[in-house]
Amino acid sequence: MTLLGYARVSTKKQTTDQQLDALSAAGVDPQHVYSDVLSGARDDRPGLAELLKYARPGDTIVVVALDRLARSLSHSVRLIEELRERGIFLRSIREGLDFGTPAGRFQGAIFQALAELERELIRERAASAREAAQARGKQVGRPPALTSEQARTARTLREGGTDITTIATTLGVSRATIYRYTEPADAA
Repeated sequence: MTLLGYARVSTKKQTTDQQLDALSAAGVDPQHVYSDVLSGARDDRPGLAELLKYARPGDTIVVVALDRLARSLSHSVRLIEELRERGIFLRSIREGLDFGTPAGRFQGAIFQALAELERELIRERAASAREAAQARGKQVGRPPALTSEQARTARTLREGGTDITTIATTLGVSRATIYRYTEPADAA
């Protein structure tokens, strides 16, 4: 029986350090920790796939929290069921769950359902806040890279034959930004 760890963060701005420390404290050898820097909503996570390929009957997969393993109830249930069928156990540190027991599997389903509900409520609140801001004429999302005057300048320079790199350097933006602002509307 081997303890295997899995750590995941959603973006490159985040770090798995805290999760790795918790897994180590739970007895997981750092050589047996798999990780991903991807949204948990994605099913195509290479670290998770490698972990699942490596795990053998009798092994225990340890995660810091259930939401690190899966971000939806259906995915979580599928993973837990797959592990159970393969004779692999799952333990979640934060929730104090051991899916090797019937009570642990039941509790895990409840925790995952609550986590999914929380994410949906967050999305709804964010969408409502964006709509309210737009209704008040406020800028929503990232501000434009160029002012309308800079955009006109970029189009004039491009129409005059100036190359994209020079325009981008002059305006202090990327080449992609210049392409976005100067391509004809019907070319998109």
